[in-house]
Amino acid sequence: MFGRLLCRALSVMAGPRPVVLSGPSGAGKSTLLKMLMKEFNGLFGFSVSHTTRKPRPGEVNGKDYHYVSREVMQAGISNGEFIEHAEFSGNLYGTSKAAVQEVQARNLICILDIEMQGVKSIKKTDLNPIYISIQPPSMDILEKRLRDRKTESEESLQKRLRAASVDLEISKEPGLFDVVIVNDNLDDAYRELKGALIEEIQTVQGSTKA
Repeated sequence: MFGRLLCRALSVMAGPRPVVLSGPSGAGKSTLLKMLMKEFNGLFGFSVSHTTRKPRPGEVNGKDYHYVSREVMQAGISNGEFIEHAEFSGNLYGTSKAAVQEVQARNLICILDIEMQGVKSIKKTDLNPIYISIQPPSMDILEKRLRDRKTESEESLQKRLRAASVDLEISKEPGLFDVVIVNDNLDDAYRELKGALIEEIQTVQGSTKA
C-alpha cells in the first residue's frame, strides 16, 4: 500500500512555470531530460527529489536524489517541508519546497520528476506547472527495458510493473496531464517534449537577453 500523502500549498514565485514530468520507470524520462538539458543548457533546473531508498550503481547523492534516512525524511514531512511525498516499495519519495524555490529563484524552468501520487498532490497546490506524462508503447516493452537494466530483483521488478500498470490507467483521467507522450521512438518523443515546452523556453531565453 502506498503511504499517506501530505500536501501543503506552495506559493507561486515569480519565475518560469515549472514542469511536472511523470511516467513509469523505464518509460525514458531520464534520457529525455538529459537531452533537453543538453540542448537548452542554462535554461532548465532539475528539482532533486528526496528518497529513503539506497542509491543504485552510478547514482550520485544530491544529483540523482537526496538520499536520506526515513527518520530525517519523516521529520521534514511533519515540518511541512515537502510539496508532495509518497511511499513506493517500502521507500519514501518526495519533493521539497526548497528544491523548487531554489530553481525558480535562478529564473530557470524547474523540472520535477514525480510519481503519479505526487502529480495528484501537486494538483491540489497553486504551483501551476505544465503536466507531462511519458509513457512506454506497451507493458511488454516496459518490462523488457526494466529487465535489460539488471538492477532489480524479480520481486522488485514485478512490483514496479504492477504499479506502472495502475499509473498508466490513472493517467487516462481527463485533465490530469496537459501532454501525453508515448516514447516509441526517442527522437520523436523528444521533439514532442520540446514542442510542449517551447513557449516557456522562449520566455526564459527572452528574459536572459533583456
